[in-house]
Amino acid sequence: MPYKRKKYHVGDTHLKKRWRVRNRKKDLDQIDVDLQDDNAEKLLNQEVDLDRPGAAQHYCLHCARYFIDNHALLEHFKTKVHKRRLKALELEPYSIEDSERAAGHGNFKLPSKRKIVTQNTENTDITEQEVEEESPSKKKKVEENAT
Repeated sequence: MPYKRKKYHVGDTHLKKRWRVRNRKKDLDQIDVDLQDDNAEKLLNQEVDLDRPGAAQHYCLHCARYFIDNHALLEHFKTKVHKRRLKALELEPYSIEDSERAAGHGNFKLPSKRKIVTQNTENTDITEQEVEEESPSKKKKVEENAT
């Protein structure tokens, strides 16, 4: 016999709201404000904060995330999540002027695209060399294990 379908999730709307907003990240328009030169400089050169991952020294501007070390930040730059965020930030954010144009007050203008490039990190040359040095040793270990 089939099991009775239970409907016990009727009264948990207060819990659903908590689940929905718990892991909420910054919106694209908030990140666009962070990408301005003065705000970006402040975010990339933050004071040491031991409550944040990596003491708030390794921050991705585009994703608004903190990382433990520079290696983790560089690996994050290669991920699909970061690349999708860069693609989403190419369009300028929707503004009040755009809404007025859409309502018929003025001429409609398509949103312009801009080129978003991954941020530069300090000691990038050193860490990229370290990453390149690690990969041949891993290849040697794999070759030794295969034989």
